[in-house]
Amino acid sequence: MSDFGMGEDDFEQMYQELILEASKHPHGKESFAADLAREDAGAKTGEMTVRASHEYCTPGESHQFNPTCGDEATVHVEVSDAEPHTIEHVVWDGHGCSISQASLSIMVDLVEGKSVDDAMDLEQLFHRLMESRGKGLDDENDEDKLEDAIVFQGASKYPMRIKCALLGWEGLKDALAKALAAKNS
Repeated sequence: MSDFGMGEDDFEQMYQELILEASKHPHGKESFAADLAREDAGAKTGEMTVRASHEYCTPGESHQFNPTCGDEATVHVEVSDAEPHTIEHVVWDGHGCSISQASLSIMVDLVEGKSVDDAMDLEQLFHRLMESRGKGLDDENDEDKLEDAIVFQGASKYPMRIKCALLGWEGLKDALAKALAAKNS
């Protein structure tokens, strides 16, 4: 990140601050998993079970689970009817480490209001960033497009954290595919 005039320690501090802030005050997080709760006939009175939300996903919704660390997220997108399709609204619900939660929050800020094509370009850039193993992207313009998501360059150094950072982006990609398929059917 020397192109931005920041030393490694400065970048690491920014990384930690942004991730902590985004995970403590996430954007786009709405509790809709409660809609999946039902009383289980086999359970004791008053006990509730939660159905696996991926079994009940609607068009434009995707459930993602990271078995490595237990992070879980359901991403819901609303896409415009007019072409080129635009992402009108993104919400998510889930739980996990600060990296997965912050990545979801920052992703919402990046893609909401963008065309589906532009959002998928950002998803590809973010994947490339995560594959960089801490080196970043070769093109400064591409790094600029990622805005605050560039701080996850630090997480890309740790293979166990890459899946955490990508969880929401995988959900977005899948949810968008489902939303577009529903519009075309």
